[in-house]
Amino acid sequence: MPVHFQLVIDCADPDRLARFWSAALGYELAPPPAGFATWNDFYRDLGLPEEYLVDGADRISDPDGHGPEIWFRGELDAKTVKDRLHLDIHASGERTDPLETHRKRVDAEAARLAGLGATISGAMSSEGHDHYAVGMKDPEGNEFDIN
Repeated sequence: MPVHFQLVIDCADPDRLARFWSAALGYELAPPPAGFATWNDFYRDLGLPEEYLVDGADRISDPDGHGPEIWFRGELDAKTVKDRLHLDIHASGERTDPLETHRKRVDAEAARLAGLGATISGAMSSEGHDHYAVGMKDPEGNEFDIN
């Protein structure tokens, strides 16, 4: 039986990243649990310290309920090293689609996300391989790939 989990991403500006990633993934800003007017009310009820509370959104969820919930936890320490975990966003279509079709779809998604505040790191392809991806960084520099 699969385990239910949430992904936690430490960041300096939870609201900014929650809004970026909800648009990137087709998620929605997560409503607070039943019985609570805000997420901060819920966090206080859990006993979380005030430094975990943020102004604005800090959680997103899959509107269809299939993907994991994501919590953007406020963290004052700046990111200093390469991520050891990153997301791959699949935008290229079916494996049987032509490579040129993959490139167009991936580049279009990279351009869309760059318009939302991401940075394009560069295209990743190998001569003779039927693979194309674009490396990117979210607004706080966390790495992810579109393939």
